[in-house]
Amino acid sequence: RICFGSRGPAVRIRPPRPTATTATTAEQGRPNEGMNAMMVRIYQPAKTAMQSGRAKTKEWILEYRAESRRVPEPLMGWVSAGDTTNQVRIPFDSREEAVAFAKKHGFAYTVQGTRDRRPKPKAYADNFAFGRKQNWTH
Repeated sequence: RICFGSRGPAVRIRPPRPTATTATTAEQGRPNEGMNAMMVRIYQPAKTAMQSGRAKTKEWILEYRAESRRVPEPLMGWVSAGDTTNQVRIPFDSREEAVAFAKKHGFAYTVQGTRDRRPKPKAYADNFAFGRKQNWTH
């Protein structure tokens, strides 16, 4: 008789394989160098396509660069990475606060500038203008 979970020892979960990036800096004799050598990116997020306003675009985000690549896990197939810093996003009110935080912690950082909005002036009456460049469709 076979029921759910009756495989017993036939299913074995293997421990994760060690990689070159999982070696701790304490083993190398430099206790804090690994944390201080991290790259971070400071940017102001763009407006998402799902909103018409500019919510959440005024704050600055500090985001860690991925130290290890993402790979699917052998057991479940979920995508994972060797470090959890690629999940961390720290919001700041200004660019200067984010840069000060990166300098305080000794991170190497890059700041991505913002693009200025250039709204196109439009009027509803332009749809019915005499010198319209496109044909009226209906």
